[in-house]
Amino acid sequence: MPDLFDDDPLPDSKPAPLREDAPLADRLRPAILAEVIGQEHLTGPEGAIGRMVAAGRLSSMILWGPPGTGKTTIARLLADSVGMRFESVSAVFSGVADLKKAFAAADRAAEAGQRTLLFVDEIHRFNRAQQDGFLPFVERGTVTLVGATTENPSFALNAALLSRAQVLILQRLDHKALDQLLDRAEGLEGPLPLTPPAREALVASADGDGRFLLNQAETLYNAMLGEPLDPAALGAFLQRRVAVYDKDREGHYNLISALHKAVRGSDPQAALYYLARMLVAGEEPRFLARRLVRMAVEDIGMADPQALTQCMAARDAYEFLGSPEGELALVQACIYLATAPKSNAVYKAQKSAFKSARETGSLTPPQNILNAPTKLMKDIGYGAGYSYDHDAYEGFSGDNYWPEEMDPQTYYQPVERGFERDIAKRLDYWDKLRRDRE
Repeated sequence: MPDLFDDDPLPDSKPAPLREDAPLADRLRPAILAEVIGQEHLTGPEGAIGRMVAAGRLSSMILWGPPGTGKTTIARLLADSVGMRFESVSAVFSGVADLKKAFAAADRAAEAGQRTLLFVDEIHRFNRAQQDGFLPFVERGTVTLVGATTENPSFALNAALLSRAQVLILQRLDHKALDQLLDRAEGLEGPLPLTPPAREALVASADGDGRFLLNQAETLYNAMLGEPLDPAALGAFLQRRVAVYDKDREGHYNLISALHKAVRGSDPQAALYYLARMLVAGEEPRFLARRLVRMAVEDIGMADPQALTQCMAARDAYEFLGSPEGELALVQACIYLATAPKSNAVYKAQKSAFKSARETGSLTPPQNILNAPTKLMKDIGYGAGYSYDHDAYEGFSGDNYWPEEMDPQTYYQPVERGFERDIAKRLDYWDKLRRDRE
C-alpha cells in the first residue's frame, strides 16, 4: 500500500447533515430502502436487492436505468442496510488519483474489520483501462462495487467487469410513482399551486424522471404564486411544453399506447388522430420522434427497411425546423409507418438471439473463420480451410459458421409481406445451395 495514504484518516462514510435550504430532492431522499419509490421489483422482499439485504451480504452490481430513478439513493441505502462504509466517486469528476485514494481507504478499513461499498456514478464514462483497474480490488473483496449507468452495460462496460457484477435494471418511474413523489413534496412543503389538471400535466412532463419532477415542483414553490396555475399557464411559467389533459384525463401513456397500436394496426387515420392529440396537447415532439423510430424497427422492420430511414429523416427535419414547422415531418413519418407492410420478424429474432446468447455463454467460433494476424495463430489452425465466398459459385460458399458445440439456429424468419417476401426467397435459395453441397 502506498505510504502517502498510511496516515490519512478514514473518510466519513455518512453524508453531512442536510441544510434547511438544501434542494427539495435531497430533503425528500428516502432514509430506508422501503421508502424508495418505483423500484419494488428490486428492493422488495422478492427482489434481488431485497434478498441480498435480508441475507446481510452484497455482491457487486451495476444499476442500469434512466436518470432520476434512484440509483444513487439505492446505493447509499444499501451500505446503511448492511453496515458498510459508503465511498462515492463520479466518473465525470474523478480520475485515477481519486480511485487510488478510494481503494487505499478501503484497504485500511478492511484491516480495521470494516467492509466498503464503493459507489461509482456514471461508471460507463471510465475508459476500459480504468474499468480494468477495479478488477483486483473487487476480486479480493477490498470493495463491493456498485456502479450506476444510464448506458447499456453490454456496450459501455468491459466484459471482465460485467462478469464480476450483477446487472440490475431500474425502471423509469411510472405515473403512480411520480404522483407519490409529489405527494411527499406536498406533505413537506404544502399543496402545489396547481389545478388538478395542471398537476397531472406536471407529472406527465417528467417522462419518468423523479429528480426532474421534484426540481420543477421546487421552482413552483419558490415562485410564491398567488393563484393555482392551469396547464396552459404552467407550460408558460416553466417555459416547457406541458401536456394538457381533457376532462376524462386520458394520460400521456394511454395516448402513446393508442398511437403505437393504431400504427401497428395499419390505420393511418386513427394514428394521425392520436399523434395530433399529443402534439396539440403540448407533448414533447422529440419523445414522439423516438417512439416512431421504435415502431419502425419493432412493427415494420425488414418488411420495409425504408421505414427506419423515414423516421430518422423526420427526426432530423424536426431538429432543423423546430416547432411547429418540423412537426409536419413527424406527421409524414407516422403516415408512412401506418401504411407500410408490417412484420415483427426482426423484433422476434432479436429476442430469440439474445436468449440463445445468454444460454450458450462464450462458445468459440469455428477455427476456419477466426482471424489469424500472427504466424502462431496460423500455425495452430486459425483461419485454416476458410472459403472466401466471393470466389464460390453464386458468391456463396455454404460454410458452417456456428460453434462446434452448437447446432445451427433459426432466429430470423421473414414474413410473406413487403420486402421480406424477397428476403424469404433469397434465404430459401441459399438453404437449397447449402443442402446441395452437403
